[in-house]
Amino acid sequence: MVILQVQMTVAAEEREMFLAKSTTLLSATRAEEGNISYQLFENVSKPGKFVMLEEWQDEQAIDLHNQTEHFTEFFAYARQVLVEPVKINRLND
Repeated sequence: MVILQVQMTVAAEEREMFLAKSTTLLSATRAEEGNISYQLFENVSKPGKFVMLEEWQDEQAIDLHNQTEHFTEFFAYARQVLVEPVKINRLND
C-alpha cells in the first residue's frame, strides 16, 4: 500500500470553486481500481489550506490515476489557483 499526503493552499477567492471541483475528483477517484481511500480535509484554523490523503494498492494504481481525465483536468485547474507549491509526502505501510 502507498499513502500520499498532498498539501495545497488555495487562493481565498477560489476556495468555493476548488471545493466544487474537488467533489468531482473525489467521486471519480474513489471508483478507480486500486484506490483504497481518497479524502480531502481543510485546516479549520486556516481556510484554504487543504490536505488530501490518498491510499493506493500500489504505484501502478497511482500512475494510472495520474493519467485519468478527472485528475488531469483537476490538476490543470489547481495549478492556476494554488498560492504555494504543492507538497507531497509519500508514505508506505
